[in-house]
Amino acid sequence: MKVERIKRAIVWIGFFLLLLILITLRIREYKTNYLLQSRVVHKLQAIENKQDKILRALRNIKSAPAPRQEAKRPQPPQEDLNKVYTIDLSGASVKGDPDAKVTIVEFSDIQCPFSGRFHPIFQEAIKAYPKGVKYVFKNFPLSFHKQAKPAAKALLAAKEQGKYWEMFGLLMQNGKQLSEERFKELAKQLNLNMDLFSRDLANKDAEFESIIQKDMELGSSVSVRGTPTFFINGKKTRARTVEEIKKEIDTILNAK
Repeated sequence: MKVERIKRAIVWIGFFLLLLILITLRIREYKTNYLLQSRVVHKLQAIENKQDKILRALRNIKSAPAPRQEAKRPQPPQEDLNKVYTIDLSGASVKGDPDAKVTIVEFSDIQCPFSGRFHPIFQEAIKAYPKGVKYVFKNFPLSFHKQAKPAAKALLAAKEQGKYWEMFGLLMQNGKQLSEERFKELAKQLNLNMDLFSRDLANKDAEFESIIQKDMELGSSVSVRGTPTFFINGKKTRARTVEEIKKEIDTILNAK
């Protein structure tokens, strides 16, 4: 009987051990599946979050106003430096040889710093040709240079007393210091009749305004877009050194 009991006890113990092993394995399998499922769920949530971010970004792009494209500024047509313009010089003051083969015309703003820079260079080149070259100045005052037009009128008032070119030289030298008082100072330097100078500025203002306006209209008709603009025998020139200017003059003078 004891043996039988022992056998039964061993069988039950074995059964419980086997059951325990099975339960342990089941628990491990459950944990493994649980961890695997948790990782999968976590990855799916991460993917969903990224999708949400992408969708929000796409909505923002769609709802955002399209970037405004800056309108391209129209570019001026390319200059044809071989084009010969007809420049009406009737009534203009002429410096140099009146029967010259070469005519240089300058459209400038007396207050313009670029005009003040290049004007003396042209004058230096012209001095080398007492014969064969004549020079004409045309007023082209720019609206943002407030003293340019008054200076042009002071020049015309000096012309009334035969001091056009003398006043012109002084005004170009004083382009950075122009004012009504400065005009009077320059007139005194030229020994002008100051009462007459002041009266002409006052009484002939409309006449001077008309002369200046005609110069500006003439400049516009020959494609003057800025100051200074120089023409040599009707052609625009980009020469800006004494050597370049003299080369263009010599080419014309030496042509048969």
